[in-house]
Amino acid sequence: MRTTITISFLFALIMALQACGSGDENNFNSNNRVIPSVEAVQAQFGSLPLEERLSGIVRAGNQVAIHPRINSPIVEVYAQNGDYVQQGDPLVRLEDYEYRERLEQSRASLRINEAQMRQAEASLNEARNELRRQQTLAERDLISEVELERAELQVQSAEATLELTQAQVDQARSTMAERQDELNRTIIRSPISGIVGGRNAEVGMQANNNTLLFTVGDVDNTKVIVSLTENMVRNISIGQTAVIFSETIGDTLLYGEVARISPFLSQGSFSTQGEIDIPNDSGLLMPGMFVTVDILYGESEQATIVPISAIYQHPRTGEQGIYVAPFFGTEMEPITEVDSDNPPPLSDPTELEFRRVQIIAKGRETVGVVGVNSGDWIVTVGQGLLVGSDDNRVRIRAATWDRIITMQRTQPQDLLERIMIQDIAGTVQ
Repeated sequence: MRTTITISFLFALIMALQACGSGDENNFNSNNRVIPSVEAVQAQFGSLPLEERLSGIVRAGNQVAIHPRINSPIVEVYAQNGDYVQQGDPLVRLEDYEYRERLEQSRASLRINEAQMRQAEASLNEARNELRRQQTLAERDLISEVELERAELQVQSAEATLELTQAQVDQARSTMAERQDELNRTIIRSPISGIVGGRNAEVGMQANNNTLLFTVGDVDNTKVIVSLTENMVRNISIGQTAVIFSETIGDTLLYGEVARISPFLSQGSFSTQGEIDIPNDSGLLMPGMFVTVDILYGESEQATIVPISAIYQHPRTGEQGIYVAPFFGTEMEPITEVDSDNPPPLSDPTELEFRRVQIIAKGRETVGVVGVNSGDWIVTVGQGLLVGSDDNRVRIRAATWDRIITMQRTQPQDLLERIMIQDIAGTVQ
């Protein structure tokens, strides 16, 4: 509200200066005081869009941070910032000498274990042949039972030895597969197709699991991540329209839909994340950019709608109300811009009334009120000039809603600079 009052005062000051410079005797009241100039619009009847304003962070579609899975120096970098890569394309090659040596050692160990397994198979075959021979002799009562049992035990021992060597071979093969996988990891490949950015890979740099080498993502299909409180989730749901804007992209508005909402609240903050999918063919959004998001989740009840700058808290009484011009007609066309060299005309002096209002619905730029009627001309710029004066007469310049809404969105410092450069220069002339 303070910002609105500041904007109103600055614009009203300029209009008052312009009125003084015109030399028209109608600019002065009976006490030889300047009659203030204000801007006014007509109140409307309708409903307000209900919206939740949030801060969001832009992320690329399927955005992935690339980290090495092994520790080794970088010996070659294949990708640069802005390159498009396909899934599986190499990005970085790490020093692989140590991992090749480990692979060769595992291969040698596998060969040894395979040889031991073949030796165990031969021993088992020999033991089984001996057992068959002993069984034949036993059937003829040519050997004792003890000798037959000894042959059976030798077969069992050979079978156990073979089982052990087979397990050792399996283990050696698994170790060699691990060593091969480690060697493969020395070539870091893109897990997705997309644009490479955030390069932090340089030849000679020691890379480990915590080293972020690149970020890869689909920048043509971005998403905006917003934080939603428990109360917000009650109003916001998947499919609702979201409007994205930022000072970085100027007056451009981007539209998307709430695509996903996490059903889990974070411990401590009791908030969750929502995701808004935004096509980015124009390239206006950059991953990591902060943006403002308005999520539209419904409409208010029908009421008299006024710009938020029309709401004025009287500094002497503390009452919240609106200045209404009951005797002002539509004899002049509402203006959208003010040319300081050729300002549009003002009305003849007319009386204002200060009416108390009750706000029943509040949007981002407008409010729904009780206390004024649709069609009433209401002051939106210049209320501050009426403080301290017993004469509520003003000269009115009719304005369009678009002009007032644009003024409300203007930052105070930008507005002051515009006034100082353009309007005051025109007044002095």
